[in-house]
Amino acid sequence: MIAKNFSFLDTVFLQIDHGLRVIHGIGIKSSRPNPADQHSAEISAAPTLTLQKQAAALMRVNQVGEICAQALYQGQAFTTRDPHIKHAMQRAAAEELDHLSWCNQRLTELHSHQSYLNPLWYVGAFSLGAFAGLLNDQWSLGFVLETERQVEKHLASHLEKLPRDDLKSRAIVTQMKIDEKEHADAALAAGAKNLPHWVRTIMHFQAKVMTTTAYWV
Repeated sequence: MIAKNFSFLDTVFLQIDHGLRVIHGIGIKSSRPNPADQHSAEISAAPTLTLQKQAAALMRVNQVGEICAQALYQGQAFTTRDPHIKHAMQRAAAEELDHLSWCNQRLTELHSHQSYLNPLWYVGAFSLGAFAGLLNDQWSLGFVLETERQVEKHLASHLEKLPRDDLKSRAIVTQMKIDEKEHADAALAAGAKNLPHWVRTIMHFQAKVMTTTAYWV
């Protein structure tokens, strides 16, 4: 997203523009086919309305997760001094746009809204990413590794909670889970360090607050 010849001020404005587009879903398109397209949009099991609300709440949480992933990677790319790490973060953010696009589409199909706190989630995750980017490469990648591990776990839990007949949502979450594991493996292969236990605990607590709140708001 950010050309290396841009000035610092240009980069700041590009970051703001990207953040606003992510938060409001403007111009967010997938580079891959939506895995849900092969399934019916309807949830056949009764009561349909209850199941639809449950699926929408879970997909809203997933959408928030993807917004935070965008912010985290962009924050790291913004502050890191290593061009290889910057490129890796920008590439990961581009891949995560697929997930965000799929979640946006599914929320629309379920006639639901995105989290009203998305601006707050984005700013918080961007700040964490910017801090991580200031650290050395191994610790910066460690934040990616831990984030992807936690996301993979919560996606697995969503597969257990989603209505069995909601094949569209389940297809999206299944593919997201596969991709997140690949991102974690890539970070580990690139030299990511396991974060200290207290850092992982804080990240887990923050994620719990975010997912619980986004489920309802």
